[in-house]
Amino acid sequence: MYPIINKIMLLRIFGIFIGLTLMLSAMPAIAQSTYCNPMDIDYKYNFEQLNDNISYRSGADPVIINHKGEYFLFVTISGGYWHSKDMLNWKYLTANRWPFEDMCAPAAVSVRDTLFLFQSTFESRPILYSVAPEKGIWEFYNRWTPRLPKDIGPWDPALFHDPDTDKWYMYWGSSNVYPIFGSELDYSKRLAFKGQYQSLFWLNQYEHGWERFGPNHSDPFKPFTEGAWMTKHKGKYYLQYGAPGTEYNVYANGTYVSDQPLGPFTYATYNPVSYKPGGFATGAGHGNTFQDNFGNYWNTGTSWIGLNWAMERRIVRYAAGFDKDGQMFANTRFGDFPHKITTKTWTGKGDELFTGWMLLSYKKPVTASSTLDTMSAQKVTDENPRTFWAAKQNKPGETLTIDLQSEQEVKAIQVNYTDYKSDIFDNKPEKVYTQFKIWTSKDGKKWDLASDLTKEPKRDRPCAYIELPAPVRARYVRYEHVYVASPKLAISEIRIFGNGFGKAPQTPATFTAIRQKDARNADLKWEKVPEATGYNVLWGIAPDKLYQTYQFWNDEPNTFELRALNVGVPYYFAIEAFNENGVSAASKVVAVQQCF
Repeated sequence: MYPIINKIMLLRIFGIFIGLTLMLSAMPAIAQSTYCNPMDIDYKYNFEQLNDNISYRSGADPVIINHKGEYFLFVTISGGYWHSKDMLNWKYLTANRWPFEDMCAPAAVSVRDTLFLFQSTFESRPILYSVAPEKGIWEFYNRWTPRLPKDIGPWDPALFHDPDTDKWYMYWGSSNVYPIFGSELDYSKRLAFKGQYQSLFWLNQYEHGWERFGPNHSDPFKPFTEGAWMTKHKGKYYLQYGAPGTEYNVYANGTYVSDQPLGPFTYATYNPVSYKPGGFATGAGHGNTFQDNFGNYWNTGTSWIGLNWAMERRIVRYAAGFDKDGQMFANTRFGDFPHKITTKTWTGKGDELFTGWMLLSYKKPVTASSTLDTMSAQKVTDENPRTFWAAKQNKPGETLTIDLQSEQEVKAIQVNYTDYKSDIFDNKPEKVYTQFKIWTSKDGKKWDLASDLTKEPKRDRPCAYIELPAPVRARYVRYEHVYVASPKLAISEIRIFGNGFGKAPQTPATFTAIRQKDARNADLKWEKVPEATGYNVLWGIAPDKLYQTYQFWNDEPNTFELRALNVGVPYYFAIEAFNENGVSAASKVVAVQQCF
């Protein structure tokens, strides 16, 4: 009797064990609760690169649409689009209908149960529509759009449906000669232009400092306006645009405001709206504004890489909104550090989304298993996406080991790859994917596995962001290579986030901001804080509206000529310091009037 019972019990225990094993193996990985710019999507190689025989992954000119509670991301020349239910996990889709020349700077709008999509064009092209975009099913809404004069477009278009009047509009423009245009569309004629299109506004770099061309607005070349987008908020029409050029750190979004969808429009003196000239992911222009399922606003944009080609780019998104006075803003403070995924309506300007996880890896020593030519491993911690390390061979087992120089609490890692001498021009998923492992150690001898992408479904992750299931105390962090499709293994940056165990830095003791005779410029100066890693200069048009941020590193000069101001507008400035442990209090606000 007893042997039989024992056998039955053993079988039951074995069955329970097998069941638990199967259940655990079927469970998803620990739910991620944060994200980090640039967006972690599978950026695409594209056919245009064949013309110059330059292979690189890129994404630009994003439009995210909330359609029936789910999100759809459209990006320039990607052969398809992305779908997400949470703005974190994005699945790439191809469509049954798609332009032969692909979608450049696409326009999209959700109206009731239908998602509309339109490409940039200088010729007649159809508008597409879908009632099942999550399945990749699209149809032609109309067969063509009316032809406009040569070079007018509609290039960089935006489709807008006014929910209060049920009228339709299109806005467009991409030029340093022509303005932003607009026209009403005739729904009864399947969205053909209705009446004459109108010129709405031009750039004015002589009064708007941020609209000047070049790095830090330093080039006298005539700037470009592009990327129109319309948002209606509390009866006001905010017509947004990108300037002054996609290939610079100062690429930004601004807005004009009107009581009518076709104007007249008034320049918003608080411009730019979305601006991120400092840090790792610089540039925030040419995107769109949308609301999530909790009613929060977001502003998307294009961040500049510019290593293989001047227009090599990535996608970013920032918390945005409108304050009590109707001022539009986007929050780029620590904009390329980890932020929390939105799970509710947030208050203020979205600062509560910042995790407080600081950058632990800036300029920290790096040891490589091998180095190709002069591709120094030290480049992977310099916070510059245009410098990189390359291994002698693209083979499993190549490593990069970062010494944080003291024990820290590591919470997340971002690995940014570079397409160096790549030969890939297609996006076959069985070939183009990313795999690596992350190890941590307290002493450099005993190593613990923190993350392993070989255990996850294969996908390409040029800006792979890994949130650890739990914080890990470590001094050393090691990247172990497994696979990338490119013939060369090249990494521009490994960014390690978490918190140290020391104190946040002190607020800089002195900070001055002096307006120049050219009122578009101001000279900034601050006293360095020895224990700081860097600084955020904050400014805006009122003491309680310091919506703009420019990030600087402590090993850079403590003076800077800011060239982004608007003539005739008083400004207010403050500064805060940060290090691996946290952020100081902001300094006393400094008022800066225009000199006459």
